[in-house]
Amino acid sequence: MSNRLNSRIKTTAIVAFIALTGLAGCATQSTSGQVYREGEARRAQIIEQGVVESVRNVTIQGDTNNVGTLAGGVLGGMAGSNIGGGSGRAAGAILGAVAGGIAGQAAERNLSNRPGLEITVKMDNGTLRAYVQDADEQFRPGERVRIVSNGGVSRVSH
Repeated sequence: MSNRLNSRIKTTAIVAFIALTGLAGCATQSTSGQVYREGEARRAQIIEQGVVESVRNVTIQGDTNNVGTLAGGVLGGMAGSNIGGGSGRAAGAILGAVAGGIAGQAAERNLSNRPGLEITVKMDNGTLRAYVQDADEQFRPGERVRIVSNGGVSRVSH
């Protein structure tokens, strides 16, 4: 292999590693009713009770920080620059960067989405409230549930 090809392979591997590391940092915080953050431990919480009125499936869309767009653009640009020669190489790099950026953005958006539930609860005082959390526990209309709240964050549990 030529030195130029070896250099390109190393550069591509480094960029891919950086992109994957950045995407790993995009992991969103859990909105599960069963997961507590460290700062929530050993704190008093308010407990209310009610009955599930309805449950519907929703998608919880995580936050994105454009790492996917950037990584896709870099990788696409590098791949596109290998096409053709002279000015064709520059055009290939530009088209590759645009296509890679679009693909990276879509991948990041899809990776950050997860299934959730919107649980509508009729509280014992008669008010209706809706809560959204990860779909990792099943709830059925008519079930008695408790709402655990602390600092504006609430969760529905059995």
